[in-house]
This record gives sequence, C-alpha cells and structure tokens, in this order.
Amino acid sequence: MAITRSGTTTEVLDLLGRLRGTVATTTLTAVPAAPVAQTADSVVGLEFADEESVVQTRFATTALGLLRAHLEAEGALPENVRTLAKAADDTARALAEPLPARLIAAEQVTFLGTGWTYGLAQEAALKMREAAIAWTEAYPAMEYRHGPVSITGPGRAVWMFGTLPDGLTEEVARTGGTLVADSPEGAGPLDPMADLVRAQRLAVAVAESHGLDPDRPRHLSRSVVL
Repeated sequence: MAITRSGTTTEVLDLLGRLRGTVATTTLTAVPAAPVAQTADSVVGLEFADEESVVQTRFATTALGLLRAHLEAEGALPENVRTLAKAADDTARALAEPLPARLIAAEQVTFLGTGWTYGLAQEAALKMREAAIAWTEAYPAMEYRHGPVSITGPGRAVWMFGTLPDGLTEEVARTGGTLVADSPEGAGPLDPMADLVRAQRLAVAVAESHGLDPDRPRHLSRSVVL
C-alpha cells in the first residue's frame, strides 16, 4: 500500500513501477487522476480530504482514520483503542477547546507515545517543524527517561499521546516543564488521534505567533518531484 496525497511523488511512483506485475498494489491519494493511477493496481480516492496547504494535516489524518476503520470493521482493533466514532467526538472537542498560552509560548516541545501512538508523536513533531520551524522532538515514552528528559525544563513542554507511563508525571514536574497529557479543560484524555488534531492546531498557532504562514513553509512544496 502506498500513500501519496498528490499522486505525483517521485519515490512513490518509482516504487510502484518496480513492483508492477509482481505484487498487488493499492494507493491512497487525494487526486485519483494523478500519475499514480497509471502505476498502482487499484486507487482509493480521498478527494474530500485534499487541502490547499503544503503541510498535510487533513489528508494524513484521514488516511489514518481509513486504516483504523478497516481494523474496526474486521474486529481487529486492540482493546485499548476506542472506536472511530468516539475519536470523531473527541476531535470536535479538540477543535473547540482553546490552546493554553504556555504551549504556544513554549521554547521546545517533546512528543511521546507508546505503540501506535509513537507514530502520532512523530507526526506531531514533524508538523511543528514544518509549519512553525519549531524545535520539537519525538520519542517512545519509555525511552524519554533514558536521556531525552534532559531537554525538558521551565518554558518547555512534554506532550504524551495515550496513557502516561507510571511515574512520568512526577518526572516531568521535577524538571519544571509543562506536561500535556489530557484535555486542557480537564474533561479527560482525548483519543490519541483527536489529540493529534490539537497538536496540528498548535503548529498553526505557533507559526502565526511568529509571523509565519503555516500553509506555505519555507523550502517545502506540495509534492516531492525529482
């Protein structure tokens, strides 16, 4: 399976071309009429998830939601993962709740996750770097105390996707850093995917606070065409 929003990414097209006739391939794309349609065996069009911004938020989150929906339909969703409907409800909350000013002003943010939410942590850090040119890092939560904790301090933040490991709250508190591990309004933890939307909002807010255009970051284009 290949995922390409534009359907024009050179590396994806090259790979699909080499695989053609040897293994079945499927592509998720926001532009089904793009060149990728000529190289993949089947195409799943997500036109409604296309976006004008160079930075991917809607399409990337939609692709993850689609894969998650298939797991749910097949009864393969892990017990500790909520239904997609619940994630959608939480996303409405994530969009409505204000972002704490201390996060927008933070000098540095470290994103953490466990299992599948480590991927969300990496995505959140990437969005902050792309849109806001911010200093962000991402680690597996259990790795944090083995070195990356040294980054954290006053004016910096740690953002956890999913359940906090035992003792991490106290560890972050000792550094003087800010811990983000649930809804800012104290309404309980968000679904990790909904929490990613909140992190995407933070990237936009930080960019705008520095006079940057989060939709058109420097050095980036909508598609990597070599």
